Amino acid sequence: MRAILCDRLGDPSVLKLVELPTPAPKAGEVLVRVRAAALNFPDVLTVAGQYQRKPPLPFTPGIEGAGEVAALGEGVSNLNPGQPIIFGSRSGCFAEYAVARAVDAIALPNDWSFAEGAAYQVGAKTAYHALVHRGRLQPREVLLVHGASGGMGMAAVQLGKHLGARVIATGSDNARLEVVRGLGADFVVNYQEADFVPTVKGLTDGRGADVVFDPVGGEVLARSLRCAAFGARVLVIGFTSGGPTALQSNHVLIKGLSILGVRAGEASRHDPKIAAEYARELPRLAAAGVMRPHISHRFPLERVQEAMTVLTERKVVGKVVLEIA
Repeated sequence: MRAILCDRLGDPSVLKLVELPTPAPKAGEVLVRVRAAALNFPDVLTVAGQYQRKPPLPFTPGIEGAGEVAALGEGVSNLNPGQPIIFGSRSGCFAEYAVARAVDAIALPNDWSFAEGAAYQVGAKTAYHALVHRGRLQPREVLLVHGASGGMGMAAVQLGKHLGARVIATGSDNARLEVVRGLGADFVVNYQEADFVPTVKGLTDGRGADVVFDPVGGEVLARSLRCAAFGARVLVIGFTSGGPTALQSNHVLIKGLSILGVRAGEASRHDPKIAAEYARELPRLAAAGVMRPHISHRFPLERVQEAMTVLTERKVVGKVVLEIA
């Protein structure tokens, strides 16, 4: 099979297209003929050796995809050969074939493309775990979503509206924010043009946001504490701004804030009940069209370096996908 190989750490230029043996599924796994795979910032960080999980070299990147079931491992009864599925894996999706745990696979909705399916699971699972399990978002609460024009941010905006929240979305580009507005955001704020702290306070009569969804980190996260409501839940999703953030503990104390880390995949590996809930709720939400991905860039497998570069250069609106013939 054709696959992307990372045999040394660095920027996207270290990735190369090679021929590798087709893997075989073990018990509880399926072999998938991959038709599309989505890129995520953890892929960039993993290739650079900067992610918390460091697979041994060499490895094939890619943590989410969509395709057809090619073979079943021992004991798999919930899927059938030829069935179109959405799947996730800790690595290996940037290839013509990949293995995945059968329990993590969900049916591709009938009206979705493989590209949309490939771009669904990471954002949807993260948004669901963040807003439902960690943030306990309630109807009529105010949800502040940073990085709203990215894949995870867009999923959070859509799920927040589905859960009945009032959604304020931030980003750094007006055109991209208009896409986010079209997905249901009640208000959008370009933080390159306006300070989101007084804007959020103004929109909430001085009260602030009940839940903050932040995949950006850095100064954005630090400033979010200033416009969080008393008792707010601040969800730390990631650090696309560059690295961990130092927070002022006086804001945490005075406002009674909860600072909550969000690791959706790790949570399901630690708690089978969470994994079972993902398996039940994510297909239901997908079938209802909730968190349907927006894809701005599509590339063939051999242009993975270019695809990863547009992601790192913040040119993507929603998701970028590799389409595999």
